[in-house]
Amino acid sequence: MFPSPLVDRFSDEIQKFGRVLKWIKRLMPFLGILPVKVMLKLFRFSTEFGNKMVLPLLALFLGTGNQTPNVPSALLERLFDDKNMRLWDYDPDTLLPNQPTMYTFPNLSDFYHDWARDLSSRGVHIRLKTAPELVRRDKHGVTLRPHPATDDANGDPDEADLPCEEFDEMVICCPADEAKSLLGQHATWREKYVLGGVKFFNDITITHSDSEYFNHIFEARYRGDLCAKGNNQSRRDQIAFSQKTTRTRKDGWEGFAPMYYIHSYESDPDKIEMGFDCTNYQHQFREAFGENAISPESDRHVYQTIFLNDEEKHLWTWDGIDESKIIDKKWWHQFGHRWQHYLRVVPGMMFINGKNRTLYAGAWTMVVSFALSTFFPHAKHYTEYARDRLYIRNCGGIPARCQL
Repeated sequence: MFPSPLVDRFSDEIQKFGRVLKWIKRLMPFLGILPVKVMLKLFRFSTEFGNKMVLPLLALFLGTGNQTPNVPSALLERLFDDKNMRLWDYDPDTLLPNQPTMYTFPNLSDFYHDWARDLSSRGVHIRLKTAPELVRRDKHGVTLRPHPATDDANGDPDEADLPCEEFDEMVICCPADEAKSLLGQHATWREKYVLGGVKFFNDITITHSDSEYFNHIFEARYRGDLCAKGNNQSRRDQIAFSQKTTRTRKDGWEGFAPMYYIHSYESDPDKIEMGFDCTNYQHQFREAFGENAISPESDRHVYQTIFLNDEEKHLWTWDGIDESKIIDKKWWHQFGHRWQHYLRVVPGMMFINGKNRTLYAGAWTMVVSFALSTFFPHAKHYTEYARDRLYIRNCGGIPARCQL
């Protein structure tokens, strides 16, 4: 990426931000729970710095969307400082490194098929299009009645006669609201309280090839008028790299080929929509082009735009997408990373997880992230991560055992 005048304008605040990250770490129990919007005001950061520098990077890489101002400051600090969670190192000049190391994993559909085959070979019975009904859950075990999944609200009158199945324990890997619905009348008051504390929002992802719309909303091409002066060697190198003809490399792209985009609404600057250039982002596209191939024209790229919270759809720009160029529309259910989530839900998990022969698993038990820090190549980091087990110990409700 190339340096922008925005970075120069916020130079003093970027350096102050580095100092504030250290204070958040030192005073974690007190400052860590504060919503990011409160932390920014407390340390007298400008509104523009928050809206244009801090909130977009959190929203994009944590997937926190329009709830980003309500995210606890601890998550912000962890993204920069925690050796097991951080996505990048803090840069006192530009806030973020120019080109952080990123990894993508190709052929995930093949991975899941291989995983399913391996599980089946070990005796695991995988059932698709099946909805479980909880019949009994007590100290003796769990009784479930599996139903064929159907969109018919009236169901099948013969389903009441379906056989029940007995299990030792139940592991629920679905969103909290669906988990609560599954438990039904069997839910304890603790489960109702914790699971009911997760706030969800309805978002939509539109996959399309409308380059005119995408280039209008986002800055998808290098522009010299948006580039800051190359007043040091590092910046001159960045500018030279961005000005190169965009072409494939073995490990990525050469030249200006962004993957992630953020658009803030002029009428409501702390609300955003996200964009992705899938042709630049996804491994299989680059692999199909071959090494050293020039990037295809923008109208041959595949894009995704994510519109957040259907209660605020009056802000959305989705009407600008050419209907004939829409490949797919996908509605999804996303939980909000509000600070209340970390006061009620996350600490509350220790009181319901592993109790009543029921275990819970899912990103909502802690945090969702579109990108994760990869620690496994470094053995000592893995050891430290395993010994720490902070989340499992404090919030999982399950004794953490590990031998190294």
